[in-house]
Amino acid sequence: MNLRPRRSVLYMPGANARALDKARGLPVDGVILDLEDAVSPSSKGLARQQIVAALTQGGYGHREVIVRVNALSTPWGYEDIHAVAKLGADAILFPKVDTPEQVIAAVTALEAAGAPADLPVWIMAETPRGILNIDAIAGASKRLSTIVMGTSDLAKDLRARHTPDRTAFITSLGLCVLAARAHGLDILDGVYLNIDDEPGLIAACEQGCDMGFDGKTLIHPKQIAAANVVFTPDAEALEQAQAVLAAWATAQAADSGVCVVNGRLIEHLHVVEAQRLVALADAIAAHGV
Repeated sequence: MNLRPRRSVLYMPGANARALDKARGLPVDGVILDLEDAVSPSSKGLARQQIVAALTQGGYGHREVIVRVNALSTPWGYEDIHAVAKLGADAILFPKVDTPEQVIAAVTALEAAGAPADLPVWIMAETPRGILNIDAIAGASKRLSTIVMGTSDLAKDLRARHTPDRTAFITSLGLCVLAARAHGLDILDGVYLNIDDEPGLIAACEQGCDMGFDGKTLIHPKQIAAANVVFTPDAEALEQAQAVLAAWATAQAADSGVCVVNGRLIEHLHVVEAQRLVALADAIAAHGV
């Protein structure tokens, strides 16, 4: 099993050349080089040039590099795609996706721009219509690999308040996790806006982990450590997973379909999750962060 850790994925504004460079040394699993919300209309051209330069230079090491382009409905979307499609990004992230047809249009635009056949598409789930259509969106293209929650835009459209328990977003978050798992996709939780509230960030990360998210999108480097800790399998979970795998191997050798570990009945479904946890821990260890 070959997993790519996505515990921490940090937005970096394309108009900030210093930030694009700094990302090369951060202990983060992925960086989103942003041409959309983090960039003012007057800076779109500069941001595009700087992201092209950053991708051309490379040097991001194990970090996954994703470019968030502007929506195709904007004056900048197609030009963004033509600029970055062939420069070696690990994925292209499309914002404000409402329908499966928009996913197909995004894939068509990428292919017309000469993108490699294996370049994944990521999409933002951040509008009421997009949430209601998320199952169809998640199954729209084989290129689609990851859903990213955009809870800030969603809050605006819902006229909802950000609260510690995220009551306003629970339905949307749950629907998107269901769609991701139904279609074999990864899914990242939305950002936590208060960069000075570490306890609140940790609580939000733990809630996201409990709900089934693979990691969290971040807006500041000081948030990386908390996300990495929460979304890394802890020693107890790994010990349990390894015990499950060992007991299962013994059961299989005895031609048995069940076994007991620490008083708990273990079936094949528990083995699959144990294998995933061990593979994730191995991938994280290989990155050294």
